[in-house]
Order: sequence, then C-alpha cells, then structure tokens
Amino acid sequence: MKKNEYFISGIDTDCGKTYITGLLAKQLKNSGVHVITSKLVQTGCVGVSEDIIEHRRLMEIALLPEDIDGTTCPFVFTFPASPHLATEIDKRSIDFEVIRSAQKKLCANYELVLAEGAGGLMVPITENYLTIDYIKEYNLPLILVSSSKLGSINHTLLSIDLCLQRGVYLHTVIYNQMPGDDTTIASESFAYFKRYLDKHSPSTQLLHGDNLDAISLGF
Repeated sequence: MKKNEYFISGIDTDCGKTYITGLLAKQLKNSGVHVITSKLVQTGCVGVSEDIIEHRRLMEIALLPEDIDGTTCPFVFTFPASPHLATEIDKRSIDFEVIRSAQKKLCANYELVLAEGAGGLMVPITENYLTIDYIKEYNLPLILVSSSKLGSINHTLLSIDLCLQRGVYLHTVIYNQMPGDDTTIASESFAYFKRYLDKHSPSTQLLHGDNLDAISLGF
C-alpha cells in the first residue's frame, strides 16, 4: 500500500471533491504535514489545471513550481467532458507512464500526495480504462467524497459496493454537506452511511466535511 499517496474521487461530478481536496490539504499543511495535491487529468481549461489553482487558493498558498511545470497535472484538455472524449476532441492521448512518473516525483519530495480524479469512479479516462481501474492497478487507498444532495445515498452506496467488488481499499468516506440542503435529510443520510459502512466496510472511516482534522492518514 502506498502510504503517502491517496486518491480522492467523488460519487459524481458536483459533490465538492475539489473543495474537499483543497481543504483537507490545507488542514494537513497547517498541522505540519508536507503535503501537495495533484490532478489525474483536467478537462475544460488551458494552462495550469483550474482544480489545482483552486486547491492552492484553499490552501492559501501561491502556485508551486510543480504546478507551473505540469508535474501536478501533466494532462490538461480544453473540452469540458469525460477524459476519454476530451482526448479525442483535442486529438491528444494520455500517457500513464508520464502520470506515474510525475506522481513518483511528488511522492519522493512530499510526505503526502492527494491525487484528485475527474468525476466519479466509473469515469473513463480512456476508451477501455476507467478511473477505478487506475486506482486498483496502483493499489491506491481511496478517499470518497459524498454529498447531501438528493440522490447521494444511491450514488454513495453504489460507489462503496463497487470498491468492495473491485478490491479497492476504501480508506475514508467524507460527507460534504452542501449549504442550504435540508438538515434533517443530511443528518439521517450521514447516520445511514455510518450503519452501512459498519456492516459492509467496517475499516472505512466516515467523516463530516467540517471535521476533516479527524482523518487518520498516519501522520
């Protein structure tokens, strides 16, 4: 298990995983951990990954040299779509050896690397290679971001079960409660996730998004 590289994915596209990634990195940084975030693949922008820019804003630091030279996100595509489609439209391919080389460099220079994916676990990076395939191939512990919006229970349980079926180590589920969402529903959803994880994946941590300092990553 790669103890200093964690993969962060979400139950869908708008669950707040970029926000949680940046906020978690900030809290770890403030607690003395030499941490950096990365982005597997970015679509819908040019230049430096817009999610990396948001991570640094949340961490309250400037862009790092590794951001400027593309180490934290080697592949950025202009079309805002699933990576497999964005690569086709931009007429460029993704080289996973480049991605892994970049990640190894970050792991060598930082105590902890938080690698954010694109969308959810079943998002195709290429035609025949899904996000969960990448997580499984490189044996990365997964932090899954859920949310309080309608439909999140279904999406979260499907993601948990997929991890169990594929043999992916689901380290933590983070419940990101959205502003304005019904507090009664949010409270019961969180409680339901706790009961479900206790039964089906008891080693998985469940945290609320406003309690990220309780996460246990070995630091």
